[in-house]
Amino acid sequence: MFENIREDWRTHDCRWGRHGFWVLLIYRFGRWRYSIQSRALRVPFSFAYKVLKFFSEMLLGAELPCEAVIGRRFVIEHIGGIVVSGDAIFGDDCVMRNGVTVGLRNRGVRGSPVIGNRVDIGAGAKLLGPIRIGDDVAIGANAVVISDVPSNSIAVGIPARIIPRKVAEPVEAAVSGHEQ
Repeated sequence: MFENIREDWRTHDCRWGRHGFWVLLIYRFGRWRYSIQSRALRVPFSFAYKVLKFFSEMLLGAELPCEAVIGRRFVIEHIGGIVVSGDAIFGDDCVMRNGVTVGLRNRGVRGSPVIGNRVDIGAGAKLLGPIRIGDDVAIGANAVVISDVPSNSIAVGIPARIIPRKVAEPVEAAVSGHEQ
């Protein structure tokens, strides 16, 4: 837990005022409490987590249950209106902004998104249902994603259209004006 918290601290620019850091701190604490084997010892930590989670949701506007799986170096850029389902899975180096929903498509039907590594989720985006988001994907602001997104793609619009990312030209060729 402490290594993840140190990494979250560095990822959020070592600034106490970054609200995303506090949301992740409470999330990591909630995950850690499951490692306590003795139920009698775990109960007070579970109570503390539930109180902290309530205040996180109320004051910071971010619902991030400890049952969700979050990778390393996860960044919450802006707080407010964030809702993540308990069975969502995020890879490493993901970025999320305000107003994002990652969860179920229909009430009472299980299945939340599985999100790869290095995914950038724009403000107001909605990722719904049992979909897979590949690595190195950008989800545009206010996009509604209800189908799989392959790696190295961009998803924009309502419903989201999938656009392949352009492969960057090598720097030397771009500078010299010709290919080598």
